[in-house]
Amino acid sequence: MTPGTERPPGGMESLYPFLYAERVDLDAVLEQVRRSTAEKAGEIVALREHVLQRDRDRLVACAEAMARRFAEGGRLFVLGNGGSSTDAQDMAALFLHPPGSRRALPAVSLTGDVAVVTALANDIGFDVVFARQLAAFGRPGDLAVGLSTSGNSENLLRGFDEARRRGLLTVGLAGYEGGRMAEAGTIDHLFVVPSSSVHRIQEAQTTVYHVLWELVQVRLDEREMAG
Repeated sequence: MTPGTERPPGGMESLYPFLYAERVDLDAVLEQVRRSTAEKAGEIVALREHVLQRDRDRLVACAEAMARRFAEGGRLFVLGNGGSSTDAQDMAALFLHPPGSRRALPAVSLTGDVAVVTALANDIGFDVVFARQLAAFGRPGDLAVGLSTSGNSENLLRGFDEARRRGLLTVGLAGYEGGRMAEAGTIDHLFVVPSSSVHRIQEAQTTVYHVLWELVQVRLDEREMAG
């Protein structure tokens, strides 16, 4: 360790011991990185397969309900906090601006308007940043999808409450054991990623909403062909 450098508190040294060792064996470090990467890749592959197999029929049913709403002119609103807000924006972009020649569907992330989010958070409270937007924009026939790793985000729960009051189809993606989202009673379709790792949860949730998008596209194609 460089003279005068303080060791960090907590578990950082145990997580990255090679950063604080007086001598570094580069080959050993690279082997640790390789092994850790392989283990994490194996974990997320197994988790994705588990979720998709367990929830296969429920994913199809959810996509059918979503496709029906889109076919009737519904719009998708997506909500999430932190890393989940990034996923919310990605999901909205996927539906609105899909790859290739797939159909674009009306979608917006409620985390995207910084002025609105900060005004509501400052003037009323952060717990209402999604509910107030859904109260203003949501209408019967629309859809609301909320992403949370813990399943306990108060502003998502209030958003789902408002969405249910206004007749929106509600879809939730949570981690761990579902948290309060699993007990809310306001979510029509809830998909829980059974993991305590935030990283693995978010990676698996990304797969879930991509699967939903693909299934929605397929179902809309079928409805169009049926005439």
